[in-house]
Amino acid sequence: MGLKRRSLEAGHRRKFLVVVDDTEECDRAVVFAARRAEHTGGVLVLLHVVDDADFRGFLGVEQVMRAEAHAEAEQILADVVARVKAIAAIDPETVIREGARATEVMRLIEADEDIAVLVLAAGTSSEGPGPLVTSIGRAAGTFPVPVTIVPGHLSDDEISAIA
Repeated sequence: MGLKRRSLEAGHRRKFLVVVDDTEECDRAVVFAARRAEHTGGVLVLLHVVDDADFRGFLGVEQVMRAEAHAEAEQILADVVARVKAIAAIDPETVIREGARATEVMRLIEADEDIAVLVLAAGTSSEGPGPLVTSIGRAAGTFPVPVTIVPGHLSDDEISAIA
């Protein structure tokens, strides 16, 4: 069943979770969640998942590859934090996890009882909305928190108007 969500209880704040990756649409989710968090007094949580399959099994160099992947994740998150601070008056939390992206999203939601909304953005290519949106979409009926999917074609101004 999962943890009870506590974001509205005293001492807790509603958290908006965004999975940060290298897709173009990721910025749309970040803008929406940052503006929602700012407007509602919430918290933005930025999650970057390092795919451990990329370096698992490389004996001798696995540690180096893991360290490089974490350094890259930290830089990606630093860039996104700078973007957030440029558009909203909030200080986001950052989280780096290792594993399969969908699995780690679920684990973080289960571990943090203040996460109240997962914000994703749909891709605009002809290949579909993106693998995470597709994966989470299949499980939407049993997901522990609401999922907001931001259309990838919206501009910053359009997102601000609805956030």
